[in-house]
Amino acid sequence: MQLYDMSQIEERVILVGVQENDRENTEESLEELGELARTAGAQVAGTLIQNREAIHPVTYVGKGKLEELKGLVYALDATGIICDDELSAVQLRNLEQSLECKIMDRTLLILDIFAARATSSEGKIQVELAQLRYRAARLVGLRNSLSRLGGGIGTRGPGEKKLEMDRRLIHTRIGLLKRELEDVKQHRELIRKQRAKTHKKVAALVGYTSAGKSSMLNALTDAGIYEDEMLFSTLDTTTRALKLSGKQEILLTDTVGFIQKLPHHLIEAFKSTLEEARYADIIIHVVDASNPRMDTQMHVVYETLRQLQVENKLIVTLFNKQDRLCVPGGFRDFRADYSILTSSKTGQGLEELREVLAEILREGQIYIERLYPYEKAGLLQLIRQGGELLEEEYLPEGISVKAFVSKEIYPKI
Repeated sequence: MQLYDMSQIEERVILVGVQENDRENTEESLEELGELARTAGAQVAGTLIQNREAIHPVTYVGKGKLEELKGLVYALDATGIICDDELSAVQLRNLEQSLECKIMDRTLLILDIFAARATSSEGKIQVELAQLRYRAARLVGLRNSLSRLGGGIGTRGPGEKKLEMDRRLIHTRIGLLKRELEDVKQHRELIRKQRAKTHKKVAALVGYTSAGKSSMLNALTDAGIYEDEMLFSTLDTTTRALKLSGKQEILLTDTVGFIQKLPHHLIEAFKSTLEEARYADIIIHVVDASNPRMDTQMHVVYETLRQLQVENKLIVTLFNKQDRLCVPGGFRDFRADYSILTSSKTGQGLEELREVLAEILREGQIYIERLYPYEKAGLLQLIRQGGELLEEEYLPEGISVKAFVSKEIYPKI
């Protein structure tokens, strides 16, 4: 008897979406779902869209489309289907029984990509927590569907073994992971307090997945973090110092990319990571200007920031990937305080970004001219940490200083 390694077989999937009353562009959403499927290692065999007033509560699509879909699965030799919306346990079970193939939804697909990309212990905890929460609510529906194939999409991370646990064991594991994540959160808060003591400002890089945040951080700081064209190429937060003009310095923090219909399980699990944007002084919004869905992606980013309660922040929008445009366009983000045309590949706009950040820092600082006695020379280090030391001159009577300092350290000096 010949044995096959199912984990090595490339899955052929059919993408399925429901267009509800023109509230969203399902075709665009399915294009993105196709990119997600390819990122997960699947081949898109076909697509199917049904126009309905509402998603069918039992089978996701209507009876007629279900029969059409069944014929497509056989005709295209598909191994599974991926629905563009989050499925309930009832929908999962009924689709699996009707179509007799692997059933997945957008949430499971994104969770699978996250499981493959998580490298840090924090990232792995967050992904497993999100997966278990998702699976606990759909244990019955998933049990049959995911046992049909020995590997592939949806089986990474906690995997098949965890699915065989009963609900009590899964919830016990969820409780353990939540406690571990709470420890991580406390560690992050400690790091933030330590940063606050240095009085250094923090700018968070946010944006739609694959907009070029990691490339931008690498171009600005030589961070050396992984970057590619795939969605969610990096999950783990990275913070690097960026040198600005006049000896100023700001901390840049990368965050996980946003996406349309970002599963609430992920927002909840990655809250400690995404909160970097809430605690930042400046939001740097990286936009892929070459993407035809740019406006939609910008809306998704702002909507996600609203969900995270990131409000009243100074925003600098970077219309990135200008090197891909045949004709440079006039881009403007009316919700941002600054808009800059950039290319992390060619370096376009990066110097302008540095100048804008230096200007922002200086606006929040106070100019001083002081003569300090030599016994207070230690204050100069405080000025260097929390301001911009323009000039220092050592005179017989003391140290003459000209500097910009932050409002936080002004009382101390």
